[in-house]
Amino acid sequence: MTPSLLSIRNLDVSYPTSRGHARILIGVDLDIARGTSVGLVGESGSGKSTLALALLGLLPENAEIDAQDAMFDSCPDALSPATAQRLRGSDIAMIFQDPMTALNPLFTIGTHLVDIQRRKFPHASQADLWARGERMLVRVGVSDAGNRMRRYPHEFSGGMRQRVVIAMALLVEPKLLIADEPTTALDATIEAQVVDILRDLRSELSAALLVVSHSFGLIAELCDTVIVMYAGTIVETGPVNVVLHDPRHPYAQALLACEIEPLSSIEAAEPLVTIPGTVPDPANRPVGCVFAARCPARHDRCIEPPPLVSQGQGRSFSCWLGVSL
Repeated sequence: MTPSLLSIRNLDVSYPTSRGHARILIGVDLDIARGTSVGLVGESGSGKSTLALALLGLLPENAEIDAQDAMFDSCPDALSPATAQRLRGSDIAMIFQDPMTALNPLFTIGTHLVDIQRRKFPHASQADLWARGERMLVRVGVSDAGNRMRRYPHEFSGGMRQRVVIAMALLVEPKLLIADEPTTALDATIEAQVVDILRDLRSELSAALLVVSHSFGLIAELCDTVIVMYAGTIVETGPVNVVLHDPRHPYAQALLACEIEPLSSIEAAEPLVTIPGTVPDPANRPVGCVFAARCPARHDRCIEPPPLVSQGQGRSFSCWLGVSL
C-alpha cells in the first residue's frame, strides 16, 4: 500500500456573517498517497478552491478552520498557520487558476522564477537559480527561454503565462502540487498541451497531484481518484474510471450528464443539459440531504442526513439510494 502523504479528517471551514456562520466545508476527509493524483470536481460554490487554499494557509483571516486531524508527510497540525507557512512554496506548491493575477506585472518572468526558489534553496547563487528557471521554462515548452526570462507577464499569451506558473510551481520540487482549474482560460489546443506537461512532469518528479476542476474530462485526463463535492461536502469518491462509468450519487450523475459531448452531438443540435436550482446558501443549509432540493430522485427519507455507503476499494457515496429502506 502506498504511504499517505496528506491525511485530513473531519475538516470544517466557516465564516461569521450577520446571518450566522456560513459553513463552506463540512466534515471533509482527504487522503492523498505519495505519487498519486486526486481530483476534486464540482460546480462553483462546492468548496473545492476553499479546500485547496486551506492546505496552503491562504484563506482569509476571518476563516474559522477546525479539523479532527491534519497530517502532512508525518508532520502533525498541518493546517495551523505556522505549519502551512513553512510548507507553502517548498513542500506544497500551487498552480493558480488565473495566471495573469498570479504574476506580478512589475517584475520580469526571470525575477518570478528566481524568487520562487529562494525559500527552497536559500544558499544557491543568483546565477544558479536563474539557470534552473531557464531550464524549467524549456521543459514546460517555452521557446527562446533565455530571452523570455527578461520579458514581463503582459508580453506573454494566456497559454504561455500558464506555462510560466507551472514552471514556478515545479521549480520548488514540491511533494504535493495543487492545480486549481489549470486550463480554464485556455483554448482546446493549449489545454491539451498543458495537460500533457502536467502528466509528464508529475511522473518525472514523483509528486502527488491535487487537481481542482468543474470538469470530469480534465479529472479523467490527470487523476487516479476523484472526489465529488457539493455545497461543502463530499458526496462521492472512488477510482476515476469507476465513478465515470458508474456514478452512484445523483449529483455525480447530473455533473456527468452536463459534460459537453463530442462535436457530433453539437451538430445534431441536442440541448445542453443543466442542473436546475442553485447551490444552497451556506448560512442557511438544509437539515437533511444537501442536494435534495435539486435531486430528481429525492424521496421522504431525504429530510434526514444520508449515511456514507462504502463499496470497498475506496468507493463510497452519501445517499439514501444506497440503503435498503
